[in-house]
Amino acid sequence: MSTVRGDSVRAPRGRAPHLRAPRLRRLPLHAGAALTVLVCLFPVYWMITTALKPSRDIQSSDPHLVPHSWTLEHFRTAVNAPGFAQFWRNSLLVTAGAVLLSLLVALAAAYAVARMRWRGRRPFVLAVFIAQMAPWESLIIPVYIIARDTGMLDRLLTLTLVYFMVTLPFTVIVLRGFLATIPPELEEAAQVDGCTRLGAFRRVALPLLAPGLMATSLFGFITAWNEFAYANFLIIKNQDQRTLPVWLSSFQNTFGTDWGATMAASTLFALPALAVFLLLQRHVTSGLATGAVKG
Repeated sequence: MSTVRGDSVRAPRGRAPHLRAPRLRRLPLHAGAALTVLVCLFPVYWMITTALKPSRDIQSSDPHLVPHSWTLEHFRTAVNAPGFAQFWRNSLLVTAGAVLLSLLVALAAAYAVARMRWRGRRPFVLAVFIAQMAPWESLIIPVYIIARDTGMLDRLLTLTLVYFMVTLPFTVIVLRGFLATIPPELEEAAQVDGCTRLGAFRRVALPLLAPGLMATSLFGFITAWNEFAYANFLIIKNQDQRTLPVWLSSFQNTFGTDWGATMAASTLFALPALAVFLLLQRHVTSGLATGAVKG
């Protein structure tokens, strides 16, 4: 009996190595995750600290990881730069228009692919995947020729349509996969109760699509908000029609680059995307994972 009691008393201590073993095995994973976060966040940290440094510290040959002094002068320079409010308005209009248009069209296309059976459905899905895989740079010349021949150069509407074209394939793919996870019997039951097909979709399926809609909205917003090549080199030549990524290049002139104002403007430029991500980040992971697995 004493032996049994002794074993029972020592049992919890005997399990300690088994509890520590999984933690030790996960240690490289945690270290890799911490290193990845550090590598990704350090440029952002350097951008923000540079925006807050005085010009003499930015141009110093002995940079410091933690600034010794702080200033908001560079932010005042960025806010008072010519066209600040105009470029913000242009970026917001173009981004919001592209995201909303992409959601409306992709929602209808994804529903048609996931719920209906029609001739050409598989080639249509294949074409969407091919469009998603095509690099944006390969489309610059065709888009320019189309915009030139139709008289659509130097228009924000043209830039909105380009961003809509770029984000549409990804939105269709994700929403199609997400719709495949919703049982069609739910909509059929609503139709039995008197709803039309559109009413059943609006009342039953659409609320369940919220994570997928938010995930694709975030992707479309970041894509359109950060795009530079089309806005600077291709579509927009008029200064009043340019967007924020082009505005960032205005702090460079023949005398050099105002790095403090550039970093301050970049920090202000990143704030809307960060705010949208923090607002939608609860639903983004589940929306992307569900849309990628099913379908």
